[in-house]
Amino acid sequence: MLIAHAVWHGGALCLWAERPGGPGGADGPRWHPCATADFDGTSYAPFTADAPPITLDLLLPTVTGRPLLSSEASPEAGAEPRLQSWRVPARALAPLTAMALLGHTERAADVAAGDDLRFFALLAGIAAQLVRQGRVLPALLREDGEAVARWRPALVDPAFIQALAAAMPPACRAADGGRPAGRVLGEALGCLTDTVVRGVVPHPLLPPRRGGAAGPPPLAERWASALTGPDPRVLREPGDDLDGLSAELAAWAASAGPPGPLRTCFRLIEPDPAGDRDAWRIEFALQSTEDPSLYVPAATVWAGGAPFLPEAAEALLSGLGRALRLFPELAAALRGPAPAELRTDVTGAFRFLRRSAPLLAAAGFGVLLPRWGDRPRLGLKLTARTRPEPGAVTSSGFDLGTLLDFRWDLAIGDQPLTEEELTELARLKAPLVRLRGRWVELDEAQLEAALDFLRRPRTGAMSAGQVVRAAVHAGGDALPLLGVDADGPLADLLSGQAERRLTPIATPEGFKGTLRPYQERGLAWLAFMSSLGLGAIQADDMGLGKGVVTLALLVHERLHNPDVAPTLAVLPMSLVGNWQREAARFTPGLRVHVHHGGGRHRGKALAEAAARADLVLTTYGTAARDAALLAGITWERVVCDEAQALKNSGTLQARAVRSIPARTRIALTGTPVENHLTELWSIMEFANPGLLGPRRVFRERFAVPIEERGDRRALAELRRITGPFILRRLKTDSAIISDLPDKQEIKVYCNLTAEQASLYQATVDDMLAQIAEAGSSAARRGLVLATMARLKQVCNHPAQLLRDGSRLAGRSGKLERLEEICAQVVERGEKALAFTQYAEFGAMLQPYLAARLGCPVLWLHGGTPRRVRDELVRRFQEEAEPAVFLLSLKAAGTGLTLTAANHVVHIDRWWNPAVEDQATDRAFRIGQTRDVQVRKLICVGTLEERVEEMIERKKALAGSVVATGEDWLTRLSVAELREVLRLSPEAVSG
Repeated sequence: MLIAHAVWHGGALCLWAERPGGPGGADGPRWHPCATADFDGTSYAPFTADAPPITLDLLLPTVTGRPLLSSEASPEAGAEPRLQSWRVPARALAPLTAMALLGHTERAADVAAGDDLRFFALLAGIAAQLVRQGRVLPALLREDGEAVARWRPALVDPAFIQALAAAMPPACRAADGGRPAGRVLGEALGCLTDTVVRGVVPHPLLPPRRGGAAGPPPLAERWASALTGPDPRVLREPGDDLDGLSAELAAWAASAGPPGPLRTCFRLIEPDPAGDRDAWRIEFALQSTEDPSLYVPAATVWAGGAPFLPEAAEALLSGLGRALRLFPELAAALRGPAPAELRTDVTGAFRFLRRSAPLLAAAGFGVLLPRWGDRPRLGLKLTARTRPEPGAVTSSGFDLGTLLDFRWDLAIGDQPLTEEELTELARLKAPLVRLRGRWVELDEAQLEAALDFLRRPRTGAMSAGQVVRAAVHAGGDALPLLGVDADGPLADLLSGQAERRLTPIATPEGFKGTLRPYQERGLAWLAFMSSLGLGAIQADDMGLGKGVVTLALLVHERLHNPDVAPTLAVLPMSLVGNWQREAARFTPGLRVHVHHGGGRHRGKALAEAAARADLVLTTYGTAARDAALLAGITWERVVCDEAQALKNSGTLQARAVRSIPARTRIALTGTPVENHLTELWSIMEFANPGLLGPRRVFRERFAVPIEERGDRRALAELRRITGPFILRRLKTDSAIISDLPDKQEIKVYCNLTAEQASLYQATVDDMLAQIAEAGSSAARRGLVLATMARLKQVCNHPAQLLRDGSRLAGRSGKLERLEEICAQVVERGEKALAFTQYAEFGAMLQPYLAARLGCPVLWLHGGTPRRVRDELVRRFQEEAEPAVFLLSLKAAGTGLTLTAANHVVHIDRWWNPAVEDQATDRAFRIGQTRDVQVRKLICVGTLEERVEEMIERKKALAGSVVATGEDWLTRLSVAELREVLRLSPEAVSG
């Protein structure tokens, strides 16, 4: 395995690697014997493919004339390492590529990252965090004689920077004869921050100038334009005052950050407990940025008690002046010649605590708060106890109808408040009150909520179901729910740890097979949720056997209640045969009825067939058409497999499935959220109707704050609410499943033929000409989407775009590469799945590949009848001969088990990682015994390569998920579209 290293040189991240025990990329007396810049065949290859090769001289620890490898913990006994210059081949990465690579290091399984590379990955994360917090400032700099616009980190604690510099591995600065850590850190963090901002700031930053404006734009406009886009250079014009603009920006930056070794500090001091509750003080001081414990009050400064810095008084006044912008109330204290403190009341103290203090701290000022300043706020606590039945010590059973005794309390942390304390709280109506010897924050909304709380019944009896809903909907920003103290099964549920706290249910009698330990825990959880009459979302990773566990649940419950009503399973059409086969294999005692097709039962015949069955299988389409018929039957539960089919709550299909009544419901999905949080609401609305409230309220309370603002409090609240109803385990977790083989993803780069290149360029030219004349955003969007589709077809094969029935051989670089891969698979006696999003292209490929490979090639698409589909799956899984299975991505990307294949090829990209992963998991799932190789075909120098890079960049820079399909591409500017679509010279094969 390669060990990758990084060094900062020439303003860029340079990548090289060690190949322990093997020869490097060059030979010679000064060349590092194990160094290489060849990452071909690894997951790093896409990042280094276009990076220019360079040679570096690095100072590396050396023993007896040999450089120490990073894998060597220590040199031989008695040998003292010394620094010696070694020459290594490397790759200089462009800024955006560097950011994408640094976001990839933890996910790479085939390349180990050295300490130096991991340190730069840490810096990349810090840069992204600074940008998210808005802690960046624009600057005008000179680089190599050019004026450039750059984004720079701002308001960074100097102590933090010093700690980072001290933690920097020496190898990060080994180039150029060794450089100071602080200088390397400043250059690297500045470059990475600039790169992150350019990846997220809209381009262009300024609107176009109005027509008729004379002359070039002013310098400030040209500088602002250079702050976005790939080129930071500021176009120069005669008469530009670069020094003046640069000085103004530098002064602005200086006023926003710490003033050097000392910073102005503000300390909130609470009143004496026996004194006036309104006698709050905010003390001013100077504080060392290197040693925060060095603290000099302003009164001491004015008295001449800070001789260590003659300019102390000036520094203090300067800091107070800068702070005035963020803390306007400060003006009252600055009227005298020696301001030392600001006296305020309890309301002013609260405003400082909640509003001014965070702003001052973010701007680099020192802020000292009382120790109680970060303690839990006032909130609600719910206590619920099961009522013993008359004459019994304990209850004989538990469900959502069970009556519980409840009590609501106002609490600070885990300590409830007494009635007297509540009354005093209502009387004071103050934002900061002293309770039990400590100050507690109460804003106006909390005061109103607390007063309302006093007027409501706080004890009584309610059902377990009402307690669950109260726990979900109680609290909020005003009075958050601090905890629920319950007993029995309710405590297991509301803890969010029911799966771990419940006793696993062993494989039930009548189930032919053995459940894995995590499946036994899943079965116990489903049985527990069913006993409470609650819906569940079984969100285990794809391939962990969610359907098998559901079948085991049906067998388990019939052992205890043979007369239980049937279960209705609503499935994608492609899964009906799969469920039939798995029921016959694992649960042969279950009576299964399929409700689908033109000859399906209706009316009384359907009711009678359901009464004779334990499990009724139907499709989403049939359920939508027969919703009224199905609603007339008594069901124990409704199960929805691939429940992401319900993610759009307003569709006829989703509404129809939700309208079918049942005692309980189960949603099976490996991807409960693909694009938006409202998809989770829709699935939860099926499983537990009304639990999360109306969709509009859910959006306002959770979706918008989390998706648009990254609100951590809202995210934690959502997890608390939904956690009890969702079971999620990942197959990559060795604690869940340890015998699943590895998955290796490989990006395969293909060239275009001359014919493809000609068609590609003509398509781009035609689109750009039309888009310039587009009269509306809708027309523009349609043009972009149509062009994307045409260009992807060109990359596949000219015959797909032309639809002329012409020959396939020799006209597509991608087809050539697909043939080579399939031929190698057949030669090895292995099997492959090949996915395409275009049914017409699959229909063209199937006979062609069969003829070229000399063996049958199967083809499954959306129009394949269910019986034919099931037969194709059986042949591929059981027979030796069909080695290649072509599949339509949309029709076969979910639900199928095709573990006979250990190769997956994505011919054309859907550009949604979740959809592609679902397709890949047809082979990478339980039952797979071999390592799975996943190849993604990409035409080099085309939009396929650039969109792939943009997806990786988006992941690295903002952790965002690209929306389904190519919709997000329609929002690019014309210049960005031209860059994405342009045809590079290397696209055409020689």
